[in-house]
Amino acid sequence: MHIHFVIHEVFEGPGAFLTWAEAKGHRVSYSRVYQGEQLPRSIEEIDLLIVMGGPQSPSTTIEMCPHFNAALEMALIQECVESDKAVLGVCLGAQLIGEALGARCEHNLEKEIGCFPITLTEEGNKIEFFSHFGDTCVVGHWHNDMPGLTARSQVVAYSEGCPRQIVRYQEFVYGFQCHMEFTSELIELLIAHSEEELAGDQDKRFVQRPEELRNNDYTAMNNLLFSFLDKFVDSYLKK
Repeated sequence: MHIHFVIHEVFEGPGAFLTWAEAKGHRVSYSRVYQGEQLPRSIEEIDLLIVMGGPQSPSTTIEMCPHFNAALEMALIQECVESDKAVLGVCLGAQLIGEALGARCEHNLEKEIGCFPITLTEEGNKIEFFSHFGDTCVVGHWHNDMPGLTARSQVVAYSEGCPRQIVRYQEFVYGFQCHMEFTSELIELLIAHSEEELAGDQDKRFVQRPEELRNNDYTAMNNLLFSFLDKFVDSYLKK
């Protein structure tokens, strides 16, 4: 399988997604737009597009962030969806999927930074890809917005602070507002980038302090992600 990552910032890298892809021997390519790398000109050889997170939003303009072109990324997502490619989005990536399919990004109920539980919905419990999650599980968060919902989308999981943690847009198109790809290395990069933000948000009930972020164990959520990806990709390749 050929997996293409769109990466917006060094501190929002693929983390456990890449660990899984390399362990499975999948072919991997990148558009590290923060380094000036271009989006793919052709999607013919791409099987799975994974759009990562970032501090931008779908409404961020090129004038505001010269290396981020929301319109081009949404066009790429739409092309992949229309061509029956598998598409996964994380945080900003999830919001871009929603916007590409006609659903506006919205502000979250509460800011979430750290590790907190999510709960599967009744619909989510019916999807085999998530059968190993249990009713609730602890995952990573670093967000203040959430993806929009289309007429045919389903909310797979929610949290106390965010009603749209995982969204199913189509059979092989999912948006993850949460961050199951977090690793200790990514957390250090995020802390370094967000020192001022973290210092100003300590009164918020779903924002952990840097020492708490460092002490979290990200292994369990990574393993949940690995099992999801195994089932997701196996089902996609058999379709």
